[in-house]
Amino acid sequence: MRIFDPHIHMTSRTTDDYEAMYAAGVRAVVEPAFWLGQPRTSPESFYDYFDGLLGWEPYRAAQFGIQHFCTIALNPKEANDPRCVPVLDELDRYLAKDRVVAVGEIGYDSMTPEEDEALARQLQLAIAHELPALVHTPHRDKAAGTRRTLDVVRESGIAPELVVLDHLNELTVGMVLDSGCWAGFSIYPKTKMSEDRMVEILKEHGTGRVLVNSAADWGRSDPLKTRKTADAMLAAGFGDDVVDEVLWRNPVAFYGQSGRLELDEPKPDEEATFQGNSIRRGGA
Repeated sequence: MRIFDPHIHMTSRTTDDYEAMYAAGVRAVVEPAFWLGQPRTSPESFYDYFDGLLGWEPYRAAQFGIQHFCTIALNPKEANDPRCVPVLDELDRYLAKDRVVAVGEIGYDSMTPEEDEALARQLQLAIAHELPALVHTPHRDKAAGTRRTLDVVRESGIAPELVVLDHLNELTVGMVLDSGCWAGFSIYPKTKMSEDRMVEILKEHGTGRVLVNSAADWGRSDPLKTRKTADAMLAAGFGDDVVDEVLWRNPVAFYGQSGRLELDEPKPDEEATFQGNSIRRGGA
């Protein structure tokens, strides 16, 4: 089994996580720029962080056989801090980098006018750089936030197939797929979406334009949730090819629209089996 995690914050994870992910079948990841928990106090702190996503983290991932790409943006939460807003004026130089495969995370946190402005400006940057956009839907009042996000996406003029709205649930998936955008789901141990709920969504809405990720940030999360979702799909009767579509080919198709996703396909002798908390290399 090969897995591409399309949204995971590896800056928050350990090398043990990289090793476990490789053993579970993960061969590629996209790491979106996000809020680190402690408020940043100047634009320069973003630039150091962006440089880490473009340099150090791909090197660290490569030590464990995982290809690392990223998305770059001013995240919604910090779009409300006037100390951080000047970052918007510097994004062009980062969005031109080879390993940047989308603009993100952009979107809403608290649905403020400042977030409206940051989202609209960054969607225009995605259009200018011919990149996809990774859009964060708010954790509070998600249905209203998702509807507003879709309105701004339409107003921007960006092609809907270049946009993924992430952190969706049963209440928001239908409107996103109906819009022509991609639907993203973060699988978490206690919050957001479980692998069993994800299976039910796939049964109802199909597997097209769906991305499944672990997000795996600094809170309670699990970088193996992509593999656990794949196993839940198999247990529910989905075939190997459908699992490969959702966990590999869909992320490749979405981020491949950037023209920058150069992947080394996993070799057969790199495959691994994963059962619960037991990981065995080489498929033995």
